[in-house]
Amino acid sequence: MTVADTNRFRILLVEDDPADAGLVKRAMRESRLLCQVEHVRDGVEALAYLRQEGEAYAGSARPDLVLLDLNMPRMDGREVLRLMKGDDDLRRIPVVVLTTSDVERDIEASYGLGANSFVTKPMDVNDFFAVIRQIETYWFQVVKLAR
Repeated sequence: MTVADTNRFRILLVEDDPADAGLVKRAMRESRLLCQVEHVRDGVEALAYLRQEGEAYAGSARPDLVLLDLNMPRMDGREVLRLMKGDDDLRRIPVVVLTTSDVERDIEASYGLGANSFVTKPMDVNDFFAVIRQIETYWFQVVKLAR
């Protein structure tokens, strides 16, 4: 890692849909902020990444923010959130639930499990990009994160 990389914000994107993951990564690349996005496809991979388990994730960097989809195979976002917020080492990492759901029970459950924000993915690509930029601005310019 170079000196320039140490100033980058690290985001763990937990998303099973390749198209949505691609849009998030593209929006981050086009941003004026320096964000390094690591992408995993489900909750099992997310926890392995966060806990630095296995050969693939042994040297993984702690993210400054997790963007978490709710509905994924193997382990869904609700379980990831429950396990993260119950872990003394992981609970302080902010989690933004980024999902297609706008169902009230998903919103309530996410906040009840410790989500820091709940954002419904817009269907329009331009609106999607705008939402990603707003998330990025809020978490990396407005609030102060413990690093």
